[in-house]
Amino acid sequence: MTSVFRASGVSVSFGGVQAVAGVDLEIEQGELVGLIGPNGAGKTTFIDAVTGFVRYQGSVELGGARLDGLPPHARARHGLARTWQTVELFDDLTIRENLTVAAKGGVGGSVTSVDAELELLDLRAAADAMPWELTQAERKRAGIGRALVARPRLLLLDEPGAGLDARQSRELGALLPGIAESGTAVLLVDHDMGLVLSSCHRVVVLDGGSVIAQGPPAQIRGDERVIGAYLGHAAAGAA
Repeated sequence: MTSVFRASGVSVSFGGVQAVAGVDLEIEQGELVGLIGPNGAGKTTFIDAVTGFVRYQGSVELGGARLDGLPPHARARHGLARTWQTVELFDDLTIRENLTVAAKGGVGGSVTSVDAELELLDLRAAADAMPWELTQAERKRAGIGRALVARPRLLLLDEPGAGLDARQSRELGALLPGIAESGTAVLLVDHDMGLVLSSCHRVVVLDGGSVIAQGPPAQIRGDERVIGAYLGHAAAGAA
């Protein structure tokens, strides 16, 4: 497979606190990679760095092009797209219109891609609905669709499972591999371990801003370092 994305030695500090410490991560075309870790591990900060919203040390490449120093909109032009933990849709537009606006404003997308994304994300029946008529799960999928219509090389999903119940999370997990199979590499950040481990090809684990483990889901499930990181944070919270 062809490597689409490469982060080398990415570090982020806020004052005297190092939120991300020398993270190396490579993602191949068509690959769905999960990024997990306890609260405060640096997951969202890593996404913010990669997409140009916070300053970092190290290097980021997409499709062989260096993105360092570029603002977020320029990174988007290179094929980098992301979602946010809070879904913001245009409430006076239908779901189809929301995606159409994103497609017209995107670099690699087109209006003809809207129907394909609606189908891929199981939103065709809700295409003409208003955002306030949708369930939370549908709103989350609509947010993903707005990012996808630009036809990015890499899509970074920040907590798409937040606010979903177990059934909705399983349904989302069943849809995500189709995004990767369509040609867009995906980096999935989520606290829902079931969602990540059931849908991803490979999982990377952060703790204290550093990578402590990576590998296929079956390997991560039994990794003592991963179990220790989660149990340690849970014990600290209980105390």
